[in-house]
Amino acid sequence: MSDDLPLLLPDGPDAAQRLAGPVARALARNRAHMRPCEPDRPELFYTAEGQAVRLAPDPTTRRWHFHAGTRIVGGLTLSGIALGPFRSAQLGYWIDAEFTGRGLATRAVEEVCRAAREDLGLHRVEADTLLDNAASQRVLAKCGFERIGMAPKYLHINGAWRDHLLFQRILHDAPPPL
Repeated sequence: MSDDLPLLLPDGPDAAQRLAGPVARALARNRAHMRPCEPDRPELFYTAEGQAVRLAPDPTTRRWHFHAGTRIVGGLTLSGIALGPFRSAQLGYWIDAEFTGRGLATRAVEEVCRAAREDLGLHRVEADTLLDNAASQRVLAKCGFERIGMAPKYLHINGAWRDHLLFQRILHDAPPPL
């Protein structure tokens, strides 16, 4: 594998068909790496069929993936996109075990926040981490997110209801369009 950094690309309308197989292979390859931070998943999740359903167009979701040649090596999602007076979304991301520690998550979170502001007109982006996920907390801090609280038993992760730290980044203070 080259030392060149993978490319971060938005998914586009054909993602379900084009990326389902590569994303399924990436998630299966990283299953053990991501297990401590992930909910329990059915086996279908790790298949092209399962990913085709997950990656299908959804007006409340935008996705980006890292491409290293023909391999997918990470992904970011803005979900729960709300417009109107709220103008907010929830950020989630993962990086292939082989590519951690290279600044990819920081670079990608910055790019997704730029797109959230400039392309989607969002006011804020939310994110959460497990209490012990120091690496993701560092990424969020580097990207201008501030801690806004702790949610007890917030998500069912790796077999148990787990507490999470909550973060937000205010992207701008302009009023929403009328």
